[in-house]
Amino acid sequence: MPTAREADSQKVQATPVVRADLRKGRAAEQKEPADQNESALRSALAALIPKSAMNTFVESCVNTVAGSAVAVQRRSKHHPRFARLLKLLAGKKNILVTTHQHPDPDALASAHAVVFLLSSRLGKDVSISMSIKGQIGGGLNDAFTKHSNLKLAPWDEAGLLAGKYDGIILLDCQPMFAYSPLPPSVPATAVIDHHRTRGRNPKCPFCDIRTDVGATASIVFSYFQEAKVGIPREMAAALVYAIETDLAGAAGTPGELDNIALSNLTLLADTRKLYQMRYVDLPQEYYIAYAAGLFNALVYENAIISHIDEIDSLEKPAVLADFLLRYNKVQWSLVTGVHGSRLVISLRTSSTKLSAAEMIRRLIRRMGEGGGHRTKAGGVIPLKNVSPGEIERVRTILRRRYLRALGIKNARGQRLVPRGDMAKS
Repeated sequence: MPTAREADSQKVQATPVVRADLRKGRAAEQKEPADQNESALRSALAALIPKSAMNTFVESCVNTVAGSAVAVQRRSKHHPRFARLLKLLAGKKNILVTTHQHPDPDALASAHAVVFLLSSRLGKDVSISMSIKGQIGGGLNDAFTKHSNLKLAPWDEAGLLAGKYDGIILLDCQPMFAYSPLPPSVPATAVIDHHRTRGRNPKCPFCDIRTDVGATASIVFSYFQEAKVGIPREMAAALVYAIETDLAGAAGTPGELDNIALSNLTLLADTRKLYQMRYVDLPQEYYIAYAAGLFNALVYENAIISHIDEIDSLEKPAVLADFLLRYNKVQWSLVTGVHGSRLVISLRTSSTKLSAAEMIRRLIRRMGEGGGHRTKAGGVIPLKNVSPGEIERVRTILRRRYLRALGIKNARGQRLVPRGDMAKS
C-alpha cells in the first residue's frame, strides 16, 4: 500500500495522463464549461488516491492541483511554446544550456530542468550540456548548488566562438544584459526569461519572455506541463526553492503561473532536500555583510539606502534590500555593493506610484545597465577604479537621483540603527 506521501506524488505525476484522457473528443470538450472540466479532473485525481489517504489536507491538495492543471491546460493549448522550441531544435546535435554570470537559484534550477526536459524529448543522440561562465559565488547560491545535484560542464569560450554548439539556450537572462555569458558575436537560439527589456525583445529564433511571471523556473514548469513529462522529486524541490527565492521579500509579487507552479511542485518535492536548501550553514562573511548593511543604513522619509563594501556574491545586496524594505516606515529600499570593478545595485519598493524598473532606469541613466519589475530591480555601474573616492562619487550621484525621483528634499538622513544603540549592543 502506498503511503500518503507516495499517493501525493503518484497523483501529480499522473495528472498529464488524466488530462489527456479527459481531453478525448475535442468537440465535446469545447462545449463543456470550464467548471465541469475542472470537476471531472478533480474526480479523476481523487480516484488515484486510496481512501485511507484521503484526509482533508490531501483533498485540498487535489482541488488545488485540479484547478491549476486546468489553467495550465488552457495556456498550453493556445500557446504551445515548448512545442515550438522542440521544432526549432530538431536536427541539432550539440546544445548548450546556460544562464547569466554569477547565477542565482532561479537561473541554476531553470537551466538544470531544461537540460532534463530536452534530454527526455530529443534522445540520446543529441548532446545537451549545462555550463556556467565564471564562478557561482558563495552563500546561498553555493549551498543550493551542492544540494541540487547540478551536472556542470566546463565553460568553453573558445569553442563557443568557434561554433562548437549548433543550439544555445539562454535562461533568466537576455543577450544585451550586463551579465550575459555570450559574446556579442554569438547569438542565442532561444531566450527564456521573465525580466523586462530595455526597448524591444532580443532578436532570436525563439523568445519566451514573460514579464508577468515572477521566476524563470515557473516558465520552465509550464513546459513540463505542456510536454506531459514527470518531474523528479529532487528537481521539484530545486524548482520550488528557485521560485521561492526569486519571490522572496516584501517586494515579491507572484503571478498566476508562479502560484500554479508552487502548488503543483510542492506536492512533488523531496521535502528533506527542500529543507536542506532552505536552511543552510552560512559563512562569517555573510553576517559581516549584514552588519555593515544595517550599520550604514540611512532613512530619508519613506526611503532607505545602504552600502556594503566588497562582496563575493551578487545575492547579498538583494537579500539585504529585501530585509530593509520590511522596516515599517519606508516604501523604498536601495542597497549597493562593490563586486570586482562594478557597483552592484539592488532596489525594492512597495509603492504603487512608481515601479522599481522605472526607478532603476532613472538611477543608472548614462552610467550603467539594469532592469527589473514593478517591485524589484537591479543594475550595475562600471567603476573607473575601486578607490574609496570613486565609489563614494558614484554612490553620491545615485543617492541624489534617488531622493530627487522620490521628491525628498531633506538630504540629511537618519541612521536606522543609531550609533549609540549599536555601541550598547
